[in-house]
Amino acid sequence: MNKKIIIFSDGGARGNPGPAGIGAVLYDQEKNKIAEVSKYLGETTNNQAEYRALIEGLKKAKELKAQEVECFLDSELVVKQLKREYKVKNQELAPLFLEVYNLSQTFKDIKFVHIPREKNKEADRLANLAMDKKF
Repeated sequence: MNKKIIIFSDGGARGNPGPAGIGAVLYDQEKNKIAEVSKYLGETTNNQAEYRALIEGLKKAKELKAQEVECFLDSELVVKQLKREYKVKNQELAPLFLEVYNLSQTFKDIKFVHIPREKNKEADRLANLAMDKKF
């Protein structure tokens, strides 16, 4: 059986850096919601939060024994870095990039897709929920 999971992830910080949260929503290939993650990170940057949201989504997909993963993010920077279109110049993002890379090796196939923010509302809601809990 080829188990495909679709991940929508989002991270944000209020202020940059500032109090940050992440959200990720996982769907099966029939578009049924199968898991979600909402977590407060403490003080960090928007880009670090974007990476951490994806990492948590990938960890959950691994737990669920996904073989293929399609990741949808509204962070153009993160997607372009993961597709090797941009270099990772920020030394605080480099270990997060490496963690995503290492997690991606556990799947037969992985895709990273940039989407407009308005198509990522559920993950954004979960990230904001996490930030709201700490205010």
